[in-house]
Amino acid sequence: MNTFWPTAAVGLLLAGSVIPCRGVELTVNRQTIERTMKQQLFSGPNGRFYLKGNAQSPCYITAENPQLSFAQGRIVVRLNIQGKVGKTFGSKCFGFNVSLPAEVSLAPDAQGETIGFKDARLDKISDQAEVNFVLSPFLRRQVPSSMKINAAELLRKELANSTATSGYKVRLDRLTITSIRAEGDKLAVDADGNISVE
Repeated sequence: MNTFWPTAAVGLLLAGSVIPCRGVELTVNRQTIERTMKQQLFSGPNGRFYLKGNAQSPCYITAENPQLSFAQGRIVVRLNIQGKVGKTFGSKCFGFNVSLPAEVSLAPDAQGETIGFKDARLDKISDQAEVNFVLSPFLRRQVPSSMKINAAELLRKELANSTATSGYKVRLDRLTITSIRAEGDKLAVDADGNISVE
């Protein structure tokens, strides 16, 4: 039985010290990123994200049902685009219905303790200029700036239960992400930080 960690924890508790953590690797799996995307972006009625208009608009475009995968160091999001494109007159939309699959990709990015995304690209999309016109600004600005995962908050939530499970109070004082990359079916996050044990 390995007794290193319990012994180390007791030693640190007696010293009442702060443990500097350098070169720690965290992993964030695909399901966590997909769940975060749905919570932060696809939180409209019926799990939709309105690219144009809203639930009351006669003319609108929505993205829905995001499915994530990883390819060539990027996060690939396949989604469905639905809506009515045209001109609004009163409470009616005069134009045409849109229903098509789309594929976008994002590069993982990190600042401080937050995992974010940048370099959003339309990889596969419609040949309909109106749809592309609406999707492009959404991808360039809204997705990278709107979707963030605070890695320190996730760790602090888990550590909050440490007293009940171990009898020791373990606290994350600082976390700084130094690099991030897509590997297989997860994001590998390298970080430095400080953990207090009491």
